[in-house]
Amino acid sequence: MHPQTIIDMRNYLDFESPIKELNEQIQKLKDSAVKTGVNVDTAVLELERALEEKTREIYKNLDPWQRVQLSRHPDRPYALEYIEALTEGTWIELHGDRTVKDDKAMIGGFGMVNGQSIMFIGQQKGVNTKMRQYRNFGMANPEGYRKALRLMRLAEKFNKPIVTLIDTPGAFPGLEAEERGQGEAIARNLFEMMRLKVPVICIIIGEGASGGALGIGIGDRVLMMENTWYSVISPESCSSILWRSWDHKIKAEAPSLSVEALAAVIVPSLSKAGRNPGILSKKTFLYSSSSVIIIGSPLR
Repeated sequence: MHPQTIIDMRNYLDFESPIKELNEQIQKLKDSAVKTGVNVDTAVLELERALEEKTREIYKNLDPWQRVQLSRHPDRPYALEYIEALTEGTWIELHGDRTVKDDKAMIGGFGMVNGQSIMFIGQQKGVNTKMRQYRNFGMANPEGYRKALRLMRLAEKFNKPIVTLIDTPGAFPGLEAEERGQGEAIARNLFEMMRLKVPVICIIIGEGASGGALGIGIGDRVLMMENTWYSVISPESCSSILWRSWDHKIKAEAPSLSVEALAAVIVPSLSKAGRNPGILSKKTFLYSSSSVIIIGSPLR
């Protein structure tokens, strides 16, 4: 019996179609080699070189909208993947805001990194349709921001640094959220995060939209992963306000701006769509841990 054919389960965006085609050609050659026993190493090597060159060419010339698409890439790692890779199984999730309920779009808890206990807080999107609904597409309700604030105060009480992982299209805009004080919850977080006496590192790992991102985005250092964005409003919402339609979302996405005023460091993505959370999280930790050292002792 021949080994089973490996199916490429990765997702590709429209402008990544040349990459997809080359990957499919490489896989077909490997499959035929398994079935026929013919040596195709030279041909595979040539295609892999062509793939590397084409990948470099595509990602070197991205326009602003393509970067927005990459920030939402289905294969991009989410907060839980970063946390699990960083803490290597030591992370303990904490739940609830002690008032309403546990918001599944906002996660948080303590984890050990190189012997240091750190409070991780982040917005979590789902990896499939069922999980996206469970996580409310990463859009937190007021109780999510109140849970985040409760955990920040807990970290401050025990003199532990805080790392927030930001990835949200915005705070949940539903009627129920507004009735429970969405605006007040975010404003309270902004006020309280400025007063925290422990180091706070904020890392944008995907989308950083509006007050939903700012609700856990006030820190001593702000880092951004490559091909992410941080804005007062999403392109779709901006298009809806200005043109009352999503049809102009590409026009609404402003040209790339200088990020020095917003972020201390842009963390390079080692795999273009950010498909390897293990490698990326190690790179992220090198930046975030050095930021903790720069800031100084936990109690400033």
